[in-house]
This record gives sequence, structure tokens and C-alpha cells, in this order.
Amino acid sequence: MSGSLLCHPCGCHVLRAVLMDLEPGTMESIRSGLNGLIFRPDNFVFGQSGAGNNWAKGHYTEGAELIDSVLDVVRKEAENCHSLQGFQVCHSHGGGTGSGTGTLLISKIREEYPDRMMLTFYVFPSPKVSDSVVEPYNATLSVHQLVENADECMVLDNKAPYDICFRTLKVSNPSCKFSVLMTLQM
Repeated sequence: MSGSLLCHPCGCHVLRAVLMDLEPGTMESIRSGLNGLIFRPDNFVFGQSGAGNNWAKGHYTEGAELIDSVLDVVRKEAENCHSLQGFQVCHSHGGGTGSGTGTLLISKIREEYPDRMMLTFYVFPSPKVSDSVVEPYNATLSVHQLVENADECMVLDNKAPYDICFRTLKVSNPSCKFSVLMTLQM
């Protein structure tokens, strides 16, 4: 969305972002972590059950139940923009939430704002770093949705941050959290 920082009533600046997940664990960890204060507390939207690495659950059942709440927050942020240029969506293509609900959100935003730019940053699964055998299927179903609804797609290979941590930074056992932090720095 246009303009990445907003002035919060407390006087600090917060990111213009909507954070969404189908289970509360990730959102609670972000909210209670060191960076939790840079996000508006009412822009965290989460369900209770998760998608269980299932694209269809994320797109058609669990995600479909949550999508209206997410779109309400997106609309509120879009209305607060002086000159909305477009949207950036960051999501994974391996699990059910990022692939299924992420592409559902993109298609709903495209329906509501057809003349605005849709840019996606997505983490493409790698068999060497994968924790689920269905990740390639989730990715295939997601790519079809992106071809239909996104203007630009920036692909982040899931194995690349791991290799950089292992080979270049000499971290012997890089954690997922370490790889994510390193990717955000790029």
C-alpha cells in the first residue's frame, strides 16, 4: 500500500501492514516479540485451526471463513491511503495458509481493486528444506492463481537463504527464524 509508515496515536510510527494466519501461534509470537510494536494491534487477523499444509483448506474452507475479516482490515488501510498505488503480499507457497489463503486474498483484492498493482513476494518450496510432502502440490495450485491475479511476482527460493547461512555465514545448523531474518535483510 502506498506509504509504509503511519503515525500511531502514541506518537510512534507503525507499519501499514495487515498480518494474517489461520492459527494464532505465529501472530502471538510476532505481537509479543521485539518487533510487535511496529504493527498496529488491530491489524492482526487470525483463525484458530490452521490449514494443516492443505491448499484446499486454506483456499476453500478455513481461509474462506476468515477472508472477510482480513478484507475489512485491508479496506480500512486502503481507505486511509492518500493515493493508493497497489498492494504487496508476502506469503509462502509450501503450506496451506500461505498458498491457499494467500492466493484467496490476492484474488479477492484483485476483484475489489482491479486497477491497482498487485505485487507478490513468495517463498517457493525446496525439497531439500521441505518439511511436508505436499508442498509441491500447494505451490502448483498457487502459481495458477498468481498467473490470473498478480501483476508482478518476486520468487524467493526456500533453499537459497539456507545455503547462504550454511555456506557463506558458516552457521552450522541455521534455524527457520535465522533464515527468515536473513531474507528480510536482502
